[in-house]
Amino acid sequence: MQSGLDKIFKPNAIAVVGASSKRGSIGHVILNNILRFNYQGNTYAVNPRADAVGVMKCYKSVLELPEKPDLAVIVVPREFVAQALDECGRMGIGGAVVITSGFKEVGGEGVNHEAEIVSIAQKYGMRIIGPNCYGIINTAPAVSFNGTFSKLNPLPGKVAFLSQSGALGEVVLDYTNRLHLGISMFVSIGNKADISDIEVLQYWRDDPNTEVILIYIENIDNASEFRRVTSEIARRKPIIAVKAGRTESGARAISSHTGVLAGGDTGIDAFFEKCGILRAMSMEELFDIAMAFSNQPLPKGDRVAVITNAGGPGIMATDALESLGLEMARFEKFTIDTLRSKLPPMAAVGNPIDVIASGGPEAYAAAVEAALADANVDSLLVIFVPPILVDHKAVINAIIEKIEAASERKTVLACLMGSPSGIAGTEDLIAHDIPVYGFPEGAARALAGMSAYRKWRNKPEGKVIQFKADKGRVKKIIDASRRSGRRAIMGPEGLAILDAYGINIPASASVANESRIDEALESLHLPVAMKIDDQLIIHKSDIGGVALKLRTRQEVLEAFRRMKAKFARADQAFAGVMIQEMAGDGIETIIGMNHDSTLGALLMFGLGGISVEIMKDVAFKVHPLSEVEAREMIMAIKGYRLLTGFRGAPPVDIETLEGTLLRLSQLVTDFPHFESFDINPFIVMPAGQESLAVDARFILKE
Repeated sequence: MQSGLDKIFKPNAIAVVGASSKRGSIGHVILNNILRFNYQGNTYAVNPRADAVGVMKCYKSVLELPEKPDLAVIVVPREFVAQALDECGRMGIGGAVVITSGFKEVGGEGVNHEAEIVSIAQKYGMRIIGPNCYGIINTAPAVSFNGTFSKLNPLPGKVAFLSQSGALGEVVLDYTNRLHLGISMFVSIGNKADISDIEVLQYWRDDPNTEVILIYIENIDNASEFRRVTSEIARRKPIIAVKAGRTESGARAISSHTGVLAGGDTGIDAFFEKCGILRAMSMEELFDIAMAFSNQPLPKGDRVAVITNAGGPGIMATDALESLGLEMARFEKFTIDTLRSKLPPMAAVGNPIDVIASGGPEAYAAAVEAALADANVDSLLVIFVPPILVDHKAVINAIIEKIEAASERKTVLACLMGSPSGIAGTEDLIAHDIPVYGFPEGAARALAGMSAYRKWRNKPEGKVIQFKADKGRVKKIIDASRRSGRRAIMGPEGLAILDAYGINIPASASVANESRIDEALESLHLPVAMKIDDQLIIHKSDIGGVALKLRTRQEVLEAFRRMKAKFARADQAFAGVMIQEMAGDGIETIIGMNHDSTLGALLMFGLGGISVEIMKDVAFKVHPLSEVEAREMIMAIKGYRLLTGFRGAPPVDIETLEGTLLRLSQLVTDFPHFESFDINPFIVMPAGQESLAVDARFILKE
């Protein structure tokens, strides 16, 4: 695989099949881009209808070339692509970038045409990027290859960009140039007929010129392999992604609380977190974060110092930083004393440091020097709103000088809030690898992204723990449900599944007629709950199928009679009820799973009961769970303080809660038959008391 990709990204020679003299045509632009970007190998024009392209000799076929290129860039009409690839294969060309569109993406005959070119590539052992793509770029000096039909040449740099949208290619290259963000490689992956995005990412993992990876992604084809590869890469290099589109995991599972809550982007957020991918919500945010990663060291902590010469931007920065979970650094006394002695009397020496509008090079130099020397500062945001009477360039040069002279290199970002025409000295900051932002919020997003990446990379990977379980008992329940044509497993059967995996359930008894009530009550302790035991009724509490806190035999009898009168059907015998001992007065939580057709199983934890879909205080993780992730799920909900003891209440048994999450994760591993399940409520009690799963509902896959 690697040698195949080398032939594409580091070719010894390139043939442009479909090269053209017609200005504005893709065949003309790509050939011209390869030449003007100073590609280091030989370039050949191939077109059966031309003897020359400009001043270049044009060959009728790749079979006539004087040497065997590693790569062919194919821009011929769709009906000629197969022939062109076959000739490349016969010539022994190892790689092809198929720019031409009209394949799988248009459906119909396009699907067959794509299958044909894949078959040809496999026949000759050729690797293909595309079809239907914008092209590729490698700016490494030894290669210097721009194989796109962009009007722009990218700046060389450390950032690789993979796009599932060819249309974004021009936008990406334009934006990176305007931001002075250098590109190492660019790939428009197209239809992924052969080479996948996963393979490209693996290739960049070992590329010495790539330090940061950016992705625009619309779909994930092989989630488990994508996750394995990206989580490995992210331990070494940051990956930042924009995901377009929304999952539909919750749309089909309306019978499941978890399915409803897992809709939209929830699954993608959990999946990217598992992969170690930083998710940007827009292309602007993607580049905000990328600028910081590609130019600055990772901060050692979350403590940020802000320097400004205007109060408003300082407040904006503070609000943005704190809302994103970062901390405003608390300066040491020595730092404050130093600032007081060197700044104008009207200056603010707290954090943010406000050198006021009249603060010039000396004031900024003193503030930068003091902030970077403070042990409580992990990163610095320098804001400059250019006043009329201050030498802008002198201020910026003073900032740079103090950053360069600092004894310890810390993360420094700049925010220059000025006219659209630019601020004198901006280019000097960029030349010294200091990213420049137009507004404080962009810089804050960048620092938050760096913080999230540092925490992910530093956290223990955790272990997936195995428990003893009665798998045979669960299999019998599933098989019986299948034989009866039922997808829903509830009531006693649902609780039996939990019991088989060592999850505590209340004592209970099934009662189909009134004469069995006394026998049931002999084995149970009052008070009890009563639930209709009809597998066709999913949301029991919504229609009066649940009675709670029945304290006497008479209350139990009356509840039974009400349910029989309400739910008995003429066409079949009354399904009966389940009588269950009431759980203690603990905290109601919900644990669930929903299977996403793309991402796999998503496990959920949150505050439970009937209000779960209203409050939506839940956290998701991608299956399987490690013990570290189980703890993170519990701590992630807003109501976590209720679990740890609030206003004198005793803390709940977190260890049992973690163990329950891990046992259910193992259940999903052992039995991938489930589309979704809800354990609602799972009553969590203080340590020393028994936490219980009160109700369970499992939905089998179709």
